Formats: sequence, structure tokens, C-alpha cells
Amino acid sequence: MSNDSIQEMWKDFKKTHPNAPTDFEAWAFGDSEEMADELANLVLEGKKTATASNYTLYELEKEPLPHIGLHNIILDGDGKAVAIAETTSVDIIPFDEVTEEHAYLEGEGDRSLEYWRTVHEDFFKKELKEVNLEFHHKIPVVCEKFKVVYK
Repeated sequence: MSNDSIQEMWKDFKKTHPNAPTDFEAWAFGDSEEMADELANLVLEGKKTATASNYTLYELEKEPLPHIGLHNIILDGDGKAVAIAETTSVDIIPFDEVTEEHAYLEGEGDRSLEYWRTVHEDFFKKELKEVNLEFHHKIPVVCEKFKVVYK
């Protein structure tokens, strides 16, 4: 990756965590600068310790799924590195079986399952429409929990 802030944060992290893996992912939450900023701030505040993504897109794009121990450099809306989070659990479950606990850990809105379902249904519908697929309440969702290990 060519982003200087990503390389600098990883280099600084490795100084204090020399046994950290050599590989990492760098990404921003959501699909807009505003959403990336909002969710990155929730991570920095300690409110957001989980995320959910559309399993179908991993399959279509032949992308590897997140895994326990994966180090993720979280970016803000400008693409600047703001934190490093380590994945602590990954579960793939149907959309309508995502738990209240997971919704709460995502830290968004009022942290309720109802809020989570509303915003994620809209988000997943938009993603699926872009690949000519339909949303349904049984789509598989990658529910990932993480802990911030550096900021």
C-alpha cells in the first residue's frame, strides 16, 4: 500500500509489537467519507468493537474472509490511518439471526438490533443491487469482532 499514514502507523506499531504478523489489511468502514469518519471515531471512542459485512461479496470477488488474529488498519474518510484493530472472532450467520449483542457491539445509532437491521438492510440492498442480486433476510453476514491494539 502506498498511503504514507498506513505505512507509518504499521512501522510505529511494529516497534512496540515486534512479534506482530507481517501482513495486515487497511480499509475504511462504509461507502462514504462521512460514514468512514463516523465509524472510525466510534472505534477510537471504544464504542465500536464489531462490524458486519456481506458474505456474498467475498465470494463474488474471491476475497479472503477475515480471520482471528488478522490486523486491520482502520482508515478515516480521507484514507488516513487512525487505529489498528485485531480480529478476535468471525462468525457467518443469516442476516435475520444477527444478535442484539452484535448490534450493540457495532456501536452505531442507539445500538439496538432494530437500528442495526434497518441501516444494514439498506446498506446490503445497495451493495447487492450493484452486482444485480436481491437482498433477503437470510443472506449470510460476516460478523466480526475486534479489539483496538494501537491508536
